[in-house]
Amino acid sequence: MAVIRQVQITFDCAEPEQLARFWCEVLGYAVVPPTGFASWEEFNRGRFPEGDGAWCACSDPTGAGPRLFFQRVPEGKTVKNRVHLDVRVGTGMTGEERLAALEAECTRLVALGAVRQRLLYDGTDSCIVMQDIEGNEFCLD
Repeated sequence: MAVIRQVQITFDCAEPEQLARFWCEVLGYAVVPPTGFASWEEFNRGRFPEGDGAWCACSDPTGAGPRLFFQRVPEGKTVKNRVHLDVRVGTGMTGEERLAALEAECTRLVALGAVRQRLLYDGTDSCIVMQDIEGNEFCLD
């Protein structure tokens, strides 16, 4: 049986490049155009001459994290995600220290266009549920 070594996470969205650039800011990733193209815009112009489709992707410059792929779809988001990303900013912290780290990151991401949904905090463990610029849920953990 083959062992899977890599995973790509794909987002259906309205504005692939805009959403990719948001996640680059969140995760420290970089937009990397397809081989042979100077940009995703150049790639998309050749692939979708009518302008009705678009793709974009971003990658972890260290190679440790999964590639994120964004594809334009005609329908909008209508229900809660079944899968979401946990952005791990409070690893190894508890209590007030963890909460402060999550709140600081939340403030940074809200300035980028994210939306804070709610805080889950039991005095020791905490998580902030948020939405990206297209309404996809994710957690600061």
